[in-house]
Amino acid sequence: MTLWKKALFVLIALLIPFYVNSATDDSSTLKRGSSDEYKLGSGDIVKITVFNQEDLSGEYTVNGAGNISLPLINLINAKDKTVKQVEQAIADKLKPDYLLNPRVSVQVLNYRPFYIMGEVKEPKSYPYVDGMTYRNAVAIAGGFTYRAKEDHVLVIRGNDNEAKHEVLLNIDERVQPGDVIHVEERFF
Repeated sequence: MTLWKKALFVLIALLIPFYVNSATDDSSTLKRGSSDEYKLGSGDIVKITVFNQEDLSGEYTVNGAGNISLPLINLINAKDKTVKQVEQAIADKLKPDYLLNPRVSVQVLNYRPFYIMGEVKEPKSYPYVDGMTYRNAVAIAGGFTYRAKEDHVLVIRGNDNEAKHEVLLNIDERVQPGDVIHVEERFF
């Protein structure tokens, strides 16, 4: 192989990930740095900062009912709410009785885990990592078994609270926090 063919091959190999990422429909995935659009759910760990109020600031876990328990104001419902909505809810509860003009910041520290089952070597829950694909999730779970269908997965989205229906997705699409991933068995 000549030098220019090798250089062309390397260039193409480097550009493929950019093409794949730009061709992916990001409307159904969690975008990097867009925690404003992400809807909180049970198991998420958030950092709440109430400026100049160290006693009210700290790390909190969204409980099984979708609530965050804060000092003074008790429970804040965070289930299916964006970070901005939770910030506003906390500020509204602090305003009338405790602070005149509360400034609240909420940051997601740790997203809820995803679950993988079926034809993988180690089916269980794993911590979510931003930008991870279903192929990466399978690798984290020890890889496919010899009986696995390797081109797609069935997924119940973590934010699909109503229908809880499985969706057939390409193995290279992105995982969302709380996804339940099922790798099917092939028959041949």
